[in-house]
Amino acid sequence: MSFKVNYLGKEAAFEKKVSLIDLLKNEDPERKYVAAKVNNRVRELSYEVYYDAEIEFLTCSDQDAVRIYEASLRYVTAMAFKKCYPNLEIRFAYNISRAVSIHLLNPGAKADTAMLLKIRHEMERIINADLPLKRMIVPNEEAAKIYEERGYHDKLEMLQYRPEKTVHLYQCQDYLDYMYSRMVPSTGYLKTYKLRLYSPGFILQYPRAENGGEIPPFEDAPTFGRVLRETHDWSKIVGASTVSGINTTIKKLGTIEFINLCEARHNRMLCELGQMIEDDIENIRLICIAGPSSSGKTTFANRLRIELLSRGIKPIRISLDDYYKPRDLAPKDEDGKPDLESIEALNIEQFNQDMLSLINGEEVQLPKFDFTIGHQVPDRILKVGENEPIIIEGIHALNDRMTIDIPKSAKFKIFIAPQQQLNLEDHSPVSLTDLRLLRRIVRDHQFRGSSVEETLSMWPSVRRGEFKWIYPTQEGCDYVYNSLLPYELPVMKKYALPLLRAVEKDSPYHLTAKRLERMLKFFIDMEDHWVPSNSLMREFIGGSCYKDV
Repeated sequence: MSFKVNYLGKEAAFEKKVSLIDLLKNEDPERKYVAAKVNNRVRELSYEVYYDAEIEFLTCSDQDAVRIYEASLRYVTAMAFKKCYPNLEIRFAYNISRAVSIHLLNPGAKADTAMLLKIRHEMERIINADLPLKRMIVPNEEAAKIYEERGYHDKLEMLQYRPEKTVHLYQCQDYLDYMYSRMVPSTGYLKTYKLRLYSPGFILQYPRAENGGEIPPFEDAPTFGRVLRETHDWSKIVGASTVSGINTTIKKLGTIEFINLCEARHNRMLCELGQMIEDDIENIRLICIAGPSSSGKTTFANRLRIELLSRGIKPIRISLDDYYKPRDLAPKDEDGKPDLESIEALNIEQFNQDMLSLINGEEVQLPKFDFTIGHQVPDRILKVGENEPIIIEGIHALNDRMTIDIPKSAKFKIFIAPQQQLNLEDHSPVSLTDLRLLRRIVRDHQFRGSSVEETLSMWPSVRRGEFKWIYPTQEGCDYVYNSLLPYELPVMKKYALPLLRAVEKDSPYHLTAKRLERMLKFFIDMEDHWVPSNSLMREFIGGSCYKDV
């Protein structure tokens, strides 16, 4: 029976199966296409179509294609290390400059120029040879034997938490690995990458969708990098650097102890922050808090306020949202709608004047932005005294333009975000951007009545705003607050899975929902009964004591 396929602006009829890569013959000499959507499902180019289909071929300007490209590049990198250093164990992690870091796990192993050149040379050999990546489906029992024989103990540990009865392995010559991802057809597709030394290991850069499929310039971020290293060290100590480690620790310690262990770290960071602010309270007049979406800024600001009150410091909170310009004066986004994430949407001059007046001891009538009518209305009259710093929180709180008239010595800047190098296993890192997206999906459903589709439809715009306005300011901060709680994905699972599974197959957001579902499925279930009411986690799942504050 014949079937019709629409692709690249043409329609063709076929009598028998045809692979996507065959459809691209003479159409893609530069191999810019790395995957495809077939009737809205992401498929590898080796996939064979045998039914009526709408096909959209994907380049690295598409996020789904980038994930496949990046996973395939990790595969080739791991293969190169195995060929050059058979006994060396490595771990990939998402790191600074939107890149992947490579850690050497063997004691005493050292990343140096000689190793860099050797690995680069081997990667180029593998890529230029255009070796096929063959997919294999094996039962879990057989996968366990393969992992045992090859010393993949991290993969062996994860296998016990895999709900499926089979594993998809990929073979390239005599190398076998599994990256929890679809792959490109052959190594020759992976010509665009950069590998560089970055102590204590390496940095692997790859094309990014938000960069039009190009590799962004490398930007060092020592503050961010230091926080990731500190968090990784702590996670190793408590057994929370991998999914299997988290599951095992929960079973070993029990729910109550693991929750308290994670919360204790948040308490310690709050104590550190409180001491830093108290030590310089004579100078600090503004406490500026910013971070990407769903970082837990609201709960954090409330807990910081309590911490400071316990030290005799009486902070006052002012919202940047009250300084929006009238809606008709807001800048427009690419769709012609008011761009409320742009700093130009705020009355910067008014905010600076009000903050300077308050710091100088003057009485100020603050505005309140009325979102129903689209402009400011007069609000409370405020005067601050000694030991009364002003807490401001918002997307632009760390941007010096917002407080350009305030002396630098009078500002204390805090960047908040979940920060951890979490892995499914050594070769497969977990994206903390996806963790924040899960937080937002659950929160928006719980408190705003939003569907998964509504939240996912806004996410690309949110991410563009983060890259433009938030991440460039994180390196200038005085403190990075890591809002990750290692127990949160096991807790989030019961809230998020039903929402993700409700997304229809014909929805444009079905692919993202399935990807998030695949990440959650490896975590064991964990009840939230013992999550404290002041926990940052409560901001997303409900039950927060700060709900009405």
